[in-house]
Amino acid sequence: MTSISPAGLRPDPQHSPDDTSLTAFGYRQELHRSLGRYASFAAGFSFISVLTTVFQFFAFGFAFGGPVFFWTWPAVLLGQLLVAACFAELAARYPISGAIYQWSSRLSNATFGWFAGWIMVIGQIVVVAAAALALQMVMPAIWSGFQLVGGDPAPTSATGAANAAVLGVVLLALTTLVNVLDNRVLSMVNRVGVTAEIIGAILIVVLLLTHAERSPGITFHTAEGSTGLLGALLVGSFMAAYVMIGFDSAGEMSEETHHPRRTAPRTILTALGAAGLLGGLIVLGGLLAAPSLTDGRLAVDGLSYVLTSSLGDGVGRLLLADVVVAIAVATLAIQTSACRMLFSMARDGQLPFSARLARVNPRTGMPGAPAVVVGALAAALLLLNFVSPDAFLAIGTTCIVMLYLAYAMVTGPLLVRRLKGTFPDGGTDETGRPLFSLGRWGLPVNALALVYGLFMTINLAWPRAEVYDPSGSGWWFQWFTLLFLLVTLGVGVLYRLTRGSRRSAAGPAPADPTL
Repeated sequence: MTSISPAGLRPDPQHSPDDTSLTAFGYRQELHRSLGRYASFAAGFSFISVLTTVFQFFAFGFAFGGPVFFWTWPAVLLGQLLVAACFAELAARYPISGAIYQWSSRLSNATFGWFAGWIMVIGQIVVVAAAALALQMVMPAIWSGFQLVGGDPAPTSATGAANAAVLGVVLLALTTLVNVLDNRVLSMVNRVGVTAEIIGAILIVVLLLTHAERSPGITFHTAEGSTGLLGALLVGSFMAAYVMIGFDSAGEMSEETHHPRRTAPRTILTALGAAGLLGGLIVLGGLLAAPSLTDGRLAVDGLSYVLTSSLGDGVGRLLLADVVVAIAVATLAIQTSACRMLFSMARDGQLPFSARLARVNPRTGMPGAPAVVVGALAAALLLLNFVSPDAFLAIGTTCIVMLYLAYAMVTGPLLVRRLKGTFPDGGTDETGRPLFSLGRWGLPVNALALVYGLFMTINLAWPRAEVYDPSGSGWWFQWFTLLFLLVTLGVGVLYRLTRGSRRSAAGPAPADPTL
């Protein structure tokens, strides 16, 4: 017998197979189901957003690793593809909003799943803030008038960090508005933005490779004064790790997607694959086309410097304008994903003010309150940039660690279920076709995905002073990620102890009875 959502089940007048699948989990269709395959792909691709994240962290990766940091890209891509393959199986079997929370709850138990969802949603809010900060890497390079605070646009300077916060708050106001308006408006903006980003990324790759100043052999060189090849790769991997997260967004949007059991698994894998290919080529093109690898500018200004210097101001600024579009759409998509996680947990009565957070506007099909909460909290995080420029990196790294940990809280229980032989391996999708399955490869892929995820979580969270507090602003920046994670867990434990779950101890339905 399935559990029933607190609001009860109301039959949808259309009674589509997709809606019937949702009611089998104990939920009624409230979000508008209007996304097709490309829109689902756009949800995952725009969260990853190679133009946003590569431009944001290229300088950091090069500064610590030198050209050899390029090889962290295929290594991280391979690891994330292992995770994505596991998620594709789960998206086919549990097509529900709040993917990480829902999957972990059904694979383990309600308490463990709650903490996975809690860590994930806090991490997503931090990612929203980090994505909004990326405007600082691009807009002042297009026009100096975008530097509204002070004169130095470098994000590592006091004025650059403050200006990044100002630009970020403006962007968050706009994305929050779109996330309240209408599901169809959101989908249209996402599709147009992703199309523009893909076209822009391809143009950037072609132009950079045709303006190469050196051969690909340069990628085997480390930075002068680096801590050796291993140290360069471990720290240099931060950029690739930051870029290739969020592919699970297609799963987050399952309740708004047509035929989600068939569509979401495909778009999870294709979004990551397309972003991995384009991003790797952009990184390689930037290294080959940079006017100089030794003048210090590539480690400060990153790819914006390469575009304007190698391609000329006109073409370079036009391409940077496309990057601005990509940043805006990425921020929008990440905020949407966080909203769906809040909505899903609130619908189960698992959060403070659940009744308000779970309310969906019947006309727009959008949960408005989560959008406002995510936007406001992300804007509050941006205020850290006024305290110190080191907050830029602290915010970026913290969000990666949170998401990697949440991912491991899914792949871990999934591996346990495989070892016990209790993971449902059969079933059909909405069209009667077999569900996506790794088959006999499931166990080794799952095990490697978990090991990779835990290794990268430790690597990213390790409190390296030269990485997190290079200016000596304060010990709290060196330990910021771990402190933030401990506070997140502490608040979660306190909430669970003082208020507990508003829903029965059984939590979400343990499985789809159709499987």
